[in-house]
Amino acid sequence: MQAPELLAMLASGEAVSGARLADSAGLTRAAIWKQVEALRGRGLPIEARSGAGYVLPWPIELLQRSRILDGLDAATRACLGPLEVHWELDSTSSELQRRGGSAPDLSMVLAETQTAGRGRRGRAWLSPPGLNLYLSCVKRFDAGLGSLAGLSLAVGVIVLRALEALGIDGAGLKWPNDVLTTQGKLAGILVELSGEYQGPCAAVVGIGLNLRLTDALREQAGQPVADLASLCGGVPPGRHRAASALVQALAQGLLQFERAGFAGFIDDYARHDLLRDMPLALSGAHGSFHGTGAGVDARGALRVRLEDGQIRALDSADVTVRRV
Repeated sequence: MQAPELLAMLASGEAVSGARLADSAGLTRAAIWKQVEALRGRGLPIEARSGAGYVLPWPIELLQRSRILDGLDAATRACLGPLEVHWELDSTSSELQRRGGSAPDLSMVLAETQTAGRGRRGRAWLSPPGLNLYLSCVKRFDAGLGSLAGLSLAVGVIVLRALEALGIDGAGLKWPNDVLTTQGKLAGILVELSGEYQGPCAAVVGIGLNLRLTDALREQAGQPVADLASLCGGVPPGRHRAASALVQALAQGLLQFERAGFAGFIDDYARHDLLRDMPLALSGAHGSFHGTGAGVDARGALRVRLEDGQIRALDSADVTVRRV
């Protein structure tokens, strides 16, 4: 029995005895225990209850391609490229990048778990199986790299549109594209560009969205983190419903960006901007300074009002920004 099959037997949230698991797999109970320990090592909180067996604290949905597609409207299905669901990848974005130009426009790749999920600035993204969503999409543009200013900010807006479609509020955006709640980071976004300045070019957009986090995962994260469960009274939307909402918002949003650029998103960004009118401390290659958030400009640069009233625009994601 491999990890996907074992997790499928535990997915209902009901206890399953080690003997039953061993019989189903044709393995010893010791071998089953090793598989359970491997899943625990990936972040799954599998409990062992005396006299009952192994059990998850809540049911989980293992992703199925057909169920994600069933949740899309006709317009999205018509424009979408291939959609794939994998058990394990090093990274959904790396998988699309390996395919280069062979991946059709608006191809989507999801994985139950990643062994080398990547965030901004080379940070690792924790990717336990069955709990959250890990998705990447490739979007091709006839225009060049110069036309993609503000794309990463637009993707932040797209994630919030998906949450709104699910009836979830309580999240906002910290420049350039962190999706945060009062508890911490809810979603990570990584946009990687390739191609020519005058075109054509492509963007691989990677999104990790936390649906459920255990206490152990929160400790591992090394920063304040949040999940949809905490915004939904302890019960997040089903993973298929959440995946469909994210796929649909991403496909439609990227097509909107292709037509209108960041101008089609700037009002929504302003509505969710967590830094606007906030005292900020900023640091980067040009030193450290303080100011007040003054929104973003038409290119997606962060506008900061300095103490003398002047506005300084920052368009480098290498700048560190924190609220004072």
